[in-house]
Amino acid sequence: MRVAAAVLLTALAVLATGCGHDDAATTPGTGSPAATATATPSGYADMKKKVDAAESAAAAADRDATSDADK
Repeated sequence: MRVAAAVLLTALAVLATGCGHDDAATTPGTGSPAATATATPSGYADMKKKVDAAESAAAAADRDATSDADK
């Protein structure tokens, strides 16, 4: 159970750190509304990889927590 909580907290910290970086570098109100609505945000692919990794880690921790291997 502690391993699952640690993995989840680590994944959340990685996501929070990655998301905060993009917000600080962006100036609100720049660019046209049409371009902003259709363009993929900077760093989107990297964040998608981080989210996928966090979901995978959470799923592995969940499987580990419900496993009978340690019992």
